[in-house]
Amino acid sequence: MQASIGALIAQAARRFGDKTALVFEGRTWSFAQLDHRSSLVAQALIDRGVSRGAVVSLYSPNCPEWIIAYFGILKAGAVVNPLNLMLTPSEAAFAIADCGAVAVFGSAEKIAGLQAQAGATGVRDYIQFDGVPLGGALHLERLLEQTSGLGDYPRAGIGPDDVSTIGYTSGTTGHPKGAVLSHRSILMNVAMTATLHVRNPGDVVVSALPLSHVYGNVVMNAAMGYGMTLVLHRQFDAEAILHSIQTWRATLFDGVPTMYHYLLDHPRLADFDLSSLTRCTVGGQTMPEAKMEQVEARFGCRLLELWGMTELGGLGATHSLYGPRRLGSIGIPLPHQQARIVDPATGETVAAPGVVGELQMRGPIVMTGYHSRPEATREVLGTQGWLHTGDLARIDEDGFIFVVDRLKDMIITAGFNIYPAELERVISEHPGVAMVAVGSVPDASKGELAKAYIVRRQGIEVEPGTLEQHCRERLAAYKVPRSFMFVDDLPKTASGKVMRRRLRECFEQGE
Repeated sequence: MQASIGALIAQAARRFGDKTALVFEGRTWSFAQLDHRSSLVAQALIDRGVSRGAVVSLYSPNCPEWIIAYFGILKAGAVVNPLNLMLTPSEAAFAIADCGAVAVFGSAEKIAGLQAQAGATGVRDYIQFDGVPLGGALHLERLLEQTSGLGDYPRAGIGPDDVSTIGYTSGTTGHPKGAVLSHRSILMNVAMTATLHVRNPGDVVVSALPLSHVYGNVVMNAAMGYGMTLVLHRQFDAEAILHSIQTWRATLFDGVPTMYHYLLDHPRLADFDLSSLTRCTVGGQTMPEAKMEQVEARFGCRLLELWGMTELGGLGATHSLYGPRRLGSIGIPLPHQQARIVDPATGETVAAPGVVGELQMRGPIVMTGYHSRPEATREVLGTQGWLHTGDLARIDEDGFIFVVDRLKDMIITAGFNIYPAELERVISEHPGVAMVAVGSVPDASKGELAKAYIVRRQGIEVEPGTLEQHCRERLAAYKVPRSFMFVDDLPKTASGKVMRRRLRECFEQGE
C-alpha cells in the first residue's frame, strides 16, 4: 500500500501513463496528465507558503480541476477539506473557519459566495477553477503558469498516519463536525473496496456521485489508483448516464437509490444498450429489495449494496462480487474492520444475532476524532474506539449486516417503534410508485404519526386509498401511514440521498 494518497496517482501514472484516466463532458485526460497537473498544483501551493499540515478546502461541482486540486493538495503535504456542494456560503464558511483552511479551490460561483463571507473564514487565497477571474481570486490556469520549477511529488516524508482529510458531517443537529482521517484510513478503504468489488484496470466506471462525498471520493480514488477509466458527470441526469454507459461500454455504475429510481423510470430505458455492465453498486441509504431486483433484471448484472460514513472515509461494509448473496443487506464489514450491534440505551450491551440495535464499527479506517471537539469525539468513539454510527441494524448468523433505519429517524407512535425504511420498502413495491419517503407528523394523542410522500411512476394512476390498502395487507395496523401525499420530487442531498428531515419543511403547505 502507498504511504500517501498523493502517491496513488503518481504510481498510477508510472503504470498506466497515457491510458485514459478521466472522461468529462467530451474531453479526456490521461493518468500522466493528471499526475503532472496535480504536481503543478502542489508546487504552486508551496510557492505560496502552504506548509505541511495546513488545510486547503475544495468547494466545487464535479470537474477535472477538482481531481487535480485534490491530489495536488495532498502531494504538497497539506490536508484536504472537501466541502459538500449543497452547503450555503455561510455553512461552508463555518467549516472553513472551523478547520482553519488557508486556501480554497472552487468554482467561480462558489468562490463568489465565499468572498461575501470573507470576514468569517480567514482564508488567504481563493483559487478559481472557471469563469472570468473574480476580484481577489486567482485563476487556477494563471496560477499554474506562474509556478516555479516542478519538484518531486508527493512531498517527501508524508506518512500513512499523517492527517489527509477533514470531512464535515451533514450537521443535522447543530453545527457540522469535521471528521479527521489519516492517509492510511483512505488508502485502506480504497484498497479494500477495490478488492471486494474486483475493480481493476479493465473497468470503465460511470459516476455522477459528488467527489466531495465519501462514496464518490472512494469511487474516484479507486479509479485513479487502480488504472480504471472514470467517466465523470458534473451532476446526475438519467439520460446522460444511460448514454455514457452505452457509449463508453461501461462495466460499472455507482449510484444511490434515487438514481436507480430515475433510471428505471426513464421512458426510453429500453432503447439503451447496457449489456457491458458487469456489476453496479448502491449506497447512501437503504433500497427496497423489489427495486434492487428490478435493477438487476433490467441492467443484467449484480447490484452490490454498500454502506459508509464520513467518519470512515468511505465504505464500512459491502458485498463481495463473488461472495454470497444477501439482498437487502449492506454486506459484511470491510477486511480488518469489526462490527457489532449494541443496545442503544446503554451503548455497550452487545445484542444477540438477529436483534436490532445500534451498529458500531471499529478498525483502522475509523477517524481519529472530530477536529477540535474532544467531547464529541469521546461521545462517538467511547473509550475503546467503537464508532457509534447512529444506524439501527441487525447482524445475522453469517455476519451479514441489515440496516433497519437511522436511529434519529425512528417514529414512535403511541409507544410503538416505526422504521420509515420498512414502510418505504413496502410502499415502493406498488407498481404505481416511482419513489417514496416516509416522515413523521406530530399528533396530540399518539405523539407522532407516519406520513408517506409519493412520486408516482409515469403513466400509472394511483390513489391514497389504494396505497393504504396495499400497506394494510403487508404491515401491522400501527405501522400503516396515516396519510399519503403525492409530490413531484423529494428533497435530496448533493449525493442524491433523500432528506427525510426536510419532508415537512418542503411540503407543509400541502398538509
